[in-house]
Amino acid sequence: MKARLATIRRLGRLWRLYAVMDLLWITRNFASAAAYIASDLVLNGAAIATSLLLAARFDGIGRWTTPEIVFMLGYGMLATATVDLFFGYNLKMISRRIGRGQLDHVLIQPQPLWMVLLTEGFVPVEYPLVIAAALALLIWSFSRIVLALTWHWFAWLGIDLVASCVIIVAFQFIWGSTAFWAPRAAEEINSSTERLINQLRVFPLDGAGLPLQGALVSVVPAGLVAWFPCRYLLGLDFTPGGVAFTPLAAVVLSVVAVVIFRKGFHRYGQTGSQRYLAAGHRR
Repeated sequence: MKARLATIRRLGRLWRLYAVMDLLWITRNFASAAAYIASDLVLNGAAIATSLLLAARFDGIGRWTTPEIVFMLGYGMLATATVDLFFGYNLKMISRRIGRGQLDHVLIQPQPLWMVLLTEGFVPVEYPLVIAAALALLIWSFSRIVLALTWHWFAWLGIDLVASCVIIVAFQFIWGSTAFWAPRAAEEINSSTERLINQLRVFPLDGAGLPLQGALVSVVPAGLVAWFPCRYLLGLDFTPGGVAFTPLAAVVLSVVAVVIFRKGFHRYGQTGSQRYLAAGHRR
């Protein structure tokens, strides 16, 4: 018990340390701070603009009403912003850490690898406005959707949000861990997987065929980031057991990510980074 409390306190100290470092880095001058905040708002606004404008123009998309679309967009935006909040500085894009030899910087730190990966990317100063915008979309949709907002509904909302975040990170780690074998190629693939998740998470997939829906909740789990869990949260789907699918998928993807990362990490211990020459510069 004491060891667990010590671990929790250690995590808290590290998160506080990296929060201060992020604050000092972002606020080193006004222009940098304004540029970071504005770029994040523009990127997230552009990501949801298509679905939002279509829903406003046609009073919904398929069986999804405009407020339901807004709820899904806010949910997806909150999930991705939360991941960015905790896994910045290329931790979400782990292929860059591995392929560029930066993993060595992590391994020499006097703390477990899992603790470094969980804390070093904490960047709370960069995303508060994005998270606030996501919460504003959710609150607006609450006022226009007839929902029984009971405590267990909010419990499922929290569970699904955590599961969606885990799915994003696990999917990125699955593809990013291929950098242990192919550093340059994996970095390009990892960038593409992030774009796929960000672009496909904002559309309701009800009109897609079953094969495409299946692919987008398994091979490329963009549908699990917002569309699939929101169907049950909004009462659009009552398939037995479906409400537990997103958390279960998060567990499965996490296991796959850990297995692939551990296999690659074992190989890395024998070969090191393949992108660095003896002179120290990157190929």
